[in-house]
Amino acid sequence: MSDAYMSRGVSASKDEVHRAISNLEKGEFGGAFCKLIPDPCGDANWVAAMHADGAGTKSSLAYIKAKETGSYQPFFDIAQDSMVMNLDDLLCVGAIEGFVMSNTIGRNAHRVDGNAIKAVIDGYSAFAENMKQFGVNITLSGGETADVGDLVATIIADSTFFVRILRSDVINCDNIKAGDVIVGLSSTGKASYETRYNAGMGSNGLTAARHLLLCDYYAEKYPETYSPTIDRSKVYCGKYRIEDILPGTEVTVGDAILSPTRTYAPIIRDILTQKREAVHGMIHCTGGGQVKCRNFGINMHYIKDNLFEVPPLFAAIAENGDISEREMYQDFNMGHRMEIYCSEEDAALMIKAAAKYNVDAKIIGYTEASPDGNRVTVKANGKTFEY
Repeated sequence: MSDAYMSRGVSASKDEVHRAISNLEKGEFGGAFCKLIPDPCGDANWVAAMHADGAGTKSSLAYIKAKETGSYQPFFDIAQDSMVMNLDDLLCVGAIEGFVMSNTIGRNAHRVDGNAIKAVIDGYSAFAENMKQFGVNITLSGGETADVGDLVATIIADSTFFVRILRSDVINCDNIKAGDVIVGLSSTGKASYETRYNAGMGSNGLTAARHLLLCDYYAEKYPETYSPTIDRSKVYCGKYRIEDILPGTEVTVGDAILSPTRTYAPIIRDILTQKREAVHGMIHCTGGGQVKCRNFGINMHYIKDNLFEVPPLFAAIAENGDISEREMYQDFNMGHRMEIYCSEEDAALMIKAAAKYNVDAKIIGYTEASPDGNRVTVKANGKTFEY
């Protein structure tokens, strides 16, 4: 159990959710990263997916930064977070084109004005336009903006994606094999399709990150940004203000945490267009961090013994001391957020495709058979963690 997360009212492993859906039908490909359903258009050669996700509690920090600076840019940025959390999940089943998106924005109109809503909507459009340059087409189909102040203290930015995909093109994680290598795509740096340095946070682990990094000033000034059910000692118990420079970088702590979630869509599109059959499986390391892969594949032991150096943002979170090193790998991506499973011979293709877009990639581990069920071993900093 992830103590630092659970004490703040969040489950990193989502065990209760997995139990709740355990008896539901798993779709056309039970081992796929996203549920695939029969094609609504009735073509037996196709399947489809409808996927919902959002920026999560990252929007709370966007609200704080907007209030502190007077800028609406943070609201613009969380639109990308909302979209990428859907888009990159769907990449993992092999979808690379024909996406349709609907957005849902819930706000407290007493605190979040119309300019903020416009910023989010403009952010949706801007990200779609950026991806179009790389052959990733996302059609915006409209959405819903709801004033739900009784339920939402600040703002929530969610979206839903729909896509169709040929059955023959589906990437099924059940095809991950013992002896595969794991190619990790870095979550940090500045991809050629990004406008600024990305500290790698993505849109998972934000509840822990905000409270472990930011100081009590924000608890006093913005009580609407956290749940009253959290023990007060766990609220904004870090040492930083959002304008402080993050150690080891040239960006502020606020900007580091709010780095728009990186998409890997241009890279994955190139890989699947060039040699789709080389990809045995893909895992988007979101909720569950480096242990996410445990939910996929059949009787696999995932051994991660060559991870990226821990990025400065995650190192700063760990310095708080309220979260164990073992838990860090369950809550955060720790340096890479997309994993491709392939033969060692094909790894160079994946790494080269990432390099084209200035994204670091490398073999971060490998797989072995595990007759007693899936498990994960993380080896880092001279320590070994078993999950």
